[in-house]
Amino acid sequence: MPRTTTSAPDPDWTDPDCPVARTLDLVGDRWSLLVIRDAMDGARSFTEFQRRTGIARNILTDRLRKLTAHGLLAQRTAPSGRRQEYALTNAGRALFPVILTLRQWGERHAFAPGETHSVLVDQHGTPVPEFAPAGADGTLLDTDTTHVQKTR
Repeated sequence: MPRTTTSAPDPDWTDPDCPVARTLDLVGDRWSLLVIRDAMDGARSFTEFQRRTGIARNILTDRLRKLTAHGLLAQRTAPSGRRQEYALTNAGRALFPVILTLRQWGERHAFAPGETHSVLVDQHGTPVPEFAPAGADGTLLDTDTTHVQKTR
């Protein structure tokens, strides 16, 4: 079940008023986002996550437990009936734009020109176009056209 606040902020939140900080408290480590990435790409079993990421078993166990406890993954019995598997929940699937943005940033800034890398494609095999947030009027949004409105 996702962590929520009631009348008083959870003392574990890094910055209780900031959605970015709360999100990072939940998925801000390298391994959590790689598990989510692989779940989006079809990984379901502990073995698949470990093989794809190279993560140590104890760390993977911790991340799967945390992501399940916070409602990003759901654990269920695999169709074979012999194992447990993990599936993205709606909250986990809602991280798609985050993973997409990280991927596209990496394509632009983490590879040398001409260096090969994987490509995200749609159901027709066409590369996914660059994600660009826009305001209600269609204007592209960036750090120059937005600001944070504090609650206090």
